[in-house]
Amino acid sequence: MSVFPATLGTMTTPTLSPDQQRAADAVITSLAGPDARLRDDQMTAVSTLAGGGRTGTGARVLVVQATGWGKSAVYWAATAVIRGDGGGPTLIVSPLLSLMRDQVAAAERGGLRAATLNSSNFDEWSTIEDQLAGGEIDVLLVSPERLSNPGFGRRVLDALAGHIGLLVIDEAHAVSDWGHDFRPDYRRVSDVLRELNPATPVLATTATANARVTSDVAAQLGDDTLVLRGPLARKSLHLNVIDNLSPTHRYGWVAQHLPALPGSGIVYVLTVADADRLVGAIKAVQGSDYPVAAYSGQLDAQARHELEDALLRNEVKALVATSALGMGYDKPDLGFVVHVGSPPSPVSYYQQVGRAGRALDDAVVMLLSSRTDDRIWDYFATATIPDPVKMHRLLEVLDTSEEPLSVPTLESMTGYRRTRVELMLKQLAVDGATDRGSDGWRSTGRAWEFAAEHYAGIVRVRQREADIMRSYITGQRCLMRLLTESLDDPAAADCGRCSVCRGELTPPLTAEVDTEIVRTITASLRSSATVLEPRKMWPPATKSGGDGPGFPMRGRISPDLAARGGRVLAHADAPEWADLLGSARSGDDAALAELGDVAVATLAAWVRADGVRPDQIVSLRLTGTTLAETLAAHLRAVGRRPGAAMPVAPGDAPSDAPGGVEAAHWYHRIGTPTEDVAGQHVLLVVDATTSGWPVTIAAAALRSAGAASVSPLLIHRTV
Repeated sequence: MSVFPATLGTMTTPTLSPDQQRAADAVITSLAGPDARLRDDQMTAVSTLAGGGRTGTGARVLVVQATGWGKSAVYWAATAVIRGDGGGPTLIVSPLLSLMRDQVAAAERGGLRAATLNSSNFDEWSTIEDQLAGGEIDVLLVSPERLSNPGFGRRVLDALAGHIGLLVIDEAHAVSDWGHDFRPDYRRVSDVLRELNPATPVLATTATANARVTSDVAAQLGDDTLVLRGPLARKSLHLNVIDNLSPTHRYGWVAQHLPALPGSGIVYVLTVADADRLVGAIKAVQGSDYPVAAYSGQLDAQARHELEDALLRNEVKALVATSALGMGYDKPDLGFVVHVGSPPSPVSYYQQVGRAGRALDDAVVMLLSSRTDDRIWDYFATATIPDPVKMHRLLEVLDTSEEPLSVPTLESMTGYRRTRVELMLKQLAVDGATDRGSDGWRSTGRAWEFAAEHYAGIVRVRQREADIMRSYITGQRCLMRLLTESLDDPAAADCGRCSVCRGELTPPLTAEVDTEIVRTITASLRSSATVLEPRKMWPPATKSGGDGPGFPMRGRISPDLAARGGRVLAHADAPEWADLLGSARSGDDAALAELGDVAVATLAAWVRADGVRPDQIVSLRLTGTTLAETLAAHLRAVGRRPGAAMPVAPGDAPSDAPGGVEAAHWYHRIGTPTEDVAGQHVLLVVDATTSGWPVTIAAAALRSAGAASVSPLLIHRTV
């Protein structure tokens, strides 16, 4: 263990009294067994928090230790000591619902009364708040987003003001915008710090902070922050990497090698769609009853809990998951972690692989890289960097309003997408330029300037992190050493266990992928067209942000203008489609024929399912290719149906625009059909769209011309 920076000054680390020691020991033995005791480094943290909290100046402790070190034991023991001395409850800021659930269970095993206030237990809030006011709760867990909620602040934080016994900031790297997982809402923690009784101790914990992030977080906590940092290498992990697999070969590797991986584990993917597709690929190879399931933040809380518990009980071989299953998920015997696609940062990668092997001597970690990863890294490098022009425009709207404004209103008034508006408001709030009340957002009047040098530095850091991941993927040095050096671990050294040190993959794994398995997966996934749900509402009015006349439609889309549920052949970066779509767009005859065969099979299954057979087949070209016309012509020839192309006036579609702006663009450019469609069931073949608004507009035009129904067939749903 090392202690840096040496910021204790003249303060001497306190020791626990016999009564305090008994309180701490009681928690630890309840959690880890009758012979368990706090280690010296854990005891340093607990005694500093418990002792410093009674000296008039609350102790500040930042713990940077590897996953599995026992950071939670520190705050459970410190809570027991502080509560035993008559102190107030512990407030833990925790990032994920799954993590909160595990922490509540752990606290209760340690004899502490714990509760959480989050979006999944709204019905329990009043009871929990009453219990908190009555001193019946030892530990309250909340999310950083909850801290930024004005109602929560008014009811709960105001009631706790001056009475919090210990503040814990879990996954504290998220406080720093130099961290791999910076979240603007986490900066609300600083507001809580300012409002705390100065004697309240504060503990921040993380396993993924390099020296720069550590210094930033420590500075936010206070000048006398004690930083406890230990070696970060994990001896149980056998790191492996396979480079240059195609997207479908990565799926094939997982489907083929999953049974050989030890125990049960997690297969990480980059998108929700990837999670669903990879589960389908595995079942296509291993059988429909093979025990795997998709896990993402789009599942409701109950479904996530059930899947987490199934993995804990080894009832599934693997969860195929997005990063939603990450921080804080505690399964000590997790046997493996596989990544299908690399995170953009070695720090975030270290955090995710740290789920494996916490109570095992050996666990397997595999990274399956692809040439497509670079594009994702480039996106993440700049996705959260503010656009100064848009930020000042948003502030201008707030400054000129006498009333607080909601996010939907700001979306309409600025012409920016809602998700972008939400992020911008939070970023402005971090800098003190905006404030959220119970009735909406307002400007504080504080000037805001774009910190160009600061954000350029962040981009440079992210680019350097991407370079480290490239070095990792190409096996330039020991894999564990690369990861721990990226975290500025002074003890970083060659591990002797990774595929670079050993010169081979962890037996019995190989880099081979059976070509027949790849063919099986490709055919299976291409046959599984997804449903394109029709829009039910027209977009809200937009007062600015678009060129030309606005969009005249409002409210609910009437049934006589609506499309039917459609089908999507290729979604986003679906690996089974990547090469085929590229070749088809360039006019390759073989690729066009293969795409046509898949479309015919999709249409046949669709007709069998709902009984509506198209009378006409109409194409809608939205991009610079002739893919929609070519595929529509093929379907007309096979089905012996008439049809034509819908006219579309030239003009570039707006990017990153709200629905009202984009809908207006297409409304004034998509013309009426050139052939009579009165009473006809129309199949509308569309090449590519992200939002679906042009599909909705074209369907409405066809229905207005008398079409009995419009069934959209979208070749590529882009992102």
